[in-house]
Amino acid sequence: MTASQIPVFSRSKVWLQDADGNVVFGAGRLRILKAIKRNGSILAAARELKIGYRAVWARIHATEERLGIQLLEKQIGGASGGGSRLTPLAESLIEQFEAIQKTVEQETDELFSQSLSLDLNINPV
Repeated sequence: MTASQIPVFSRSKVWLQDADGNVVFGAGRLRILKAIKRNGSILAAARELKIGYRAVWARIHATEERLGIQLLEKQIGGASGGGSRLTPLAESLIEQFEAIQKTVEQETDELFSQSLSLDLNINPV
């Protein structure tokens, strides 16, 4: 295989942070919110993601405080147990973040293919 035949892709990581450099939202919190949406609870999402409940809750709480919005509507206990569901603002945040992430990936790939060239000297092993 020649160097020009090797598939190479650029990758970018997108996240939101506040003026102090604290993470507000990124890929990890996106996965958390989507897991809560699928499972209907923070605990079930934490189990699915193999992350501690407290860590999941702390990330959600930090994002809520930094954005000044509520991400979850919580139900406490009861006969059917508790649970959580995403607020409309959380749903919108997911949608907008994924759109930004997709745009950045597409633009990065486009810039890479237009502007960069690789001269790889690969020696067969």
